[in-house]
Order: sequence, then C-alpha cells, then structure tokens
Amino acid sequence: MSKPKPEMSMPPPRPAACRRSLAVGGLGLAAAAYVGVDHLSHMSPSLHGWLQPALWATLALATAARAPFYRRWDAEIRAAPKFLAAMIFMLAALLCEAVSVRFVSAVLGLQWHRSTAPLPDTGQWLLLALNERLPQAVVGLLRARIITLHHYLMLFIMLGFSALFDCIKGPGLGIATRYMFTMAVGRFLRTITFLATILPSPRPWCAESRYRIPEHPHAWAQKYYAPYASDPRAIRRVILSDMPYATVQDYTVEYRPEWGHMSFLIDILRPTAGDGPSWYHLLKKASGGCSDLMYSGHVLVAVLTAMAWTEAYGGWISVLIWFLVLHSAQREIRERHHYSVDCIVAIYVGILLWRMTGFICSTWDSDRARRLAKLDEIQNKLFRAAKDSDIDEIRGLLNEVELAGQAKKAFSRRVILSFAASMIIFTLLFVLLTFTLASDG
Repeated sequence: MSKPKPEMSMPPPRPAACRRSLAVGGLGLAAAAYVGVDHLSHMSPSLHGWLQPALWATLALATAARAPFYRRWDAEIRAAPKFLAAMIFMLAALLCEAVSVRFVSAVLGLQWHRSTAPLPDTGQWLLLALNERLPQAVVGLLRARIITLHHYLMLFIMLGFSALFDCIKGPGLGIATRYMFTMAVGRFLRTITFLATILPSPRPWCAESRYRIPEHPHAWAQKYYAPYASDPRAIRRVILSDMPYATVQDYTVEYRPEWGHMSFLIDILRPTAGDGPSWYHLLKKASGGCSDLMYSGHVLVAVLTAMAWTEAYGGWISVLIWFLVLHSAQREIRERHHYSVDCIVAIYVGILLWRMTGFICSTWDSDRARRLAKLDEIQNKLFRAAKDSDIDEIRGLLNEVELAGQAKKAFSRRVILSFAASMIIFTLLFVLLTFTLASDG
C-alpha cells in the first residue's frame, strides 16, 4: 500500500524572524502605532509633533538596517519592471480620472449645482436615526476621523516593506504591483461609471466654494440636457422623436486661454480668466468633484488595502482594518461626501477586482509548483529519513525543497545593494510627494 503524500494545502507558517517580532507586537503593532500617533494630531498636537518624526525615523532606520540581510533581492529586481509598468498605468488612470472629474463638475455650470436637490439617501437617513438612539459616546466614535485616505496608503506601504522582515512572502514589489494595477483598473472603471451619468452632489454648496467655473451650462449640455431637464412634455417629445430639437441659448462668450497643443481640453475643463497652466495648477491639485462620483474612490483604496493585508498577513490587525473600512464608509455617508450606494458598490468592486488580479502574483504559484515537484522527487528519501529518525537528513531534504522554490541568483551583490538603496529612497520620496501633492493623501 502506497504511503500518502504530505499535505501541502495549508499555508506555510510565518518565518522565524517574523514570529520573533510578533512576540512583541510585530507588524500589527507598528501599523496600529502609526495610525494612533497620527490621530494625536487632533487630540494633542504638541505630543504628535515629536512622536510622529520619532516613529518615522524608527521605521526608516529599521528598514535600512534590515535591507542588507534580505534574501530575496533577486526576486525584487525581477519584479521591478512590472512594478514600474503598474505605476505608470496607475498614474495614467489618475490623470484620466482628474480630467473627467473636472468635466462632470464644470459642464453644467454653477447654477445647476445650486438648484439641483441631492438624491434621497436611505443609508444616511438610517445613520441619522441611529444618532437619536445610540449613546452620545458611540455617536462621537462613529463621527471621529480615526483614519483617512493617506493612512490606508501608508498601511499598504508598511505591508510591502514587511517582506524585508519575512512577515509576508516576498517579493514586496510583487504585491505592490498587484495593488497598483488593481487600483488603476478600479479607477478607470470608476471614471467610466461617473462619466456615464452625472449625479447631483450630496453637498449642493460644494461647486460654488471649490470651483471657479461659468454659471451657465456648456453649449453641449444646453443642447442635449437643459431644455429637457424639468419639462415632462419635452422629455416625452424627445423620447418619441429620439432627436434633440432645442436651440442653444446665447450667453457671455467664455474665456479661452492659449494652451497650444492642450487647447482641446478647454471645453472639457472650462477655465476662467486667471487660470493659467503649470499644468493648470496640477489640475487644481486633483481635488474631488462636485457632482456625485459613483463609486467612492476613498472606500476603494481602503478595501484594496484591507484585502492585501488579509491575504498577505492575516491576523487580528487585518480584522481591525476591515472594521476601519466600515467606519470610513459610514463616515463618508454621514459627512455627505458620497451617497450610500457609492460606498456599497466600492466595497464589492474592490473585493472582486482584488480576487481577479491574483494572476499578477503568478511567480508565487511557480515557486510553489517547483517546491511540489522537488517534494515529489525526494519524498521516498524523506519517508526513509523520518523512519530512521535522521533529523539532519530531514532538515537537509527540506532545505532542498525550499531552495527549489527560489529562482537562481543572477545579480552581483553590488547591483543588489544599489537597487535596495535606490528602491528605499524612491519609495520614501514617492510617499512624501503623494502626501504633499494629492488632496487628503
């Protein structure tokens, strides 16, 4: 009777280095400390002023000290081209989204934003009803700004760098590639969705306070929307004839700057006098729109961060992050940044997109396949060593299995150290630029 093969379906235990760090809190403690210290900016600005630099310095020094001893820099170098491609893809998606946000906010003019009532939102009604029944301490906790967009981005960066400490399975750039690619796909889908139908903002005063745009609709919107917006007879007639019949009204001539090759964006962005390039004030720092943007980009980022933590690390901190995702979603609704439907759709779209992009980490599957092939090759020797209680032989055979799952090294130590230093510096600069230039992180 043949002996059964060893069971390989269970995930391997975390390496010893990470287990030792978990004894004192590990990655979960570092993540909780970052969020907690940053939250002190609302409670005790003076304490936050010296604790936050100390925490940043500690994390940076720990990363730099660990980098020379990381064993998978070869895999990180091989993953770098895909990482850079995913980053370019994500930046293109964000640029497309920023232009589209400006278009849906500007095309109908300020008058439409002032006069159009928000949509009925039963989710927000439920939250208001709970405020009347829950203790004020609970309501205060639900309303607290515990975690914001840049916290989720930082939590993911910490997760990626934890590969240096063997807390997650490397390469760290592999999961970063998947995160950014999934984010880019989600942003493109979001852009298509809110471009398809322009919905009124939950905050009718938003456009007037944020944008300098013309009062009247653009000629394109005048022809196809304005005459049919409130007259049932006009709506019925355009349905029956399936052709527009209104004439464009005369308004003050709009300002048209000299943008050269970028002049095709004038009608989309609708600038006013004084709005010059550079470039167009970095598209007004990519601020959020003032019509409702289906679905929520903030909640999408939160869900992707939670999915990455759950899959790569797990444990109590992943459960806590999911609670924070739900807290962020209800706060988006409570503060009327989004309708309830935006947050609900963002949650299940984020989960589904993350599940669909697992192919990006296919190198992990190939590593696993090589280990299984090697295990099949040496299983008879392994059983014989186990029967003879030869611990040294078992350890040597298992080491062969582990080495079989690792790609052969093809880079010199100088190349690896140069790449490690440049990658750490680049990531830190990217984080600082992101937090500085992007609104709300």
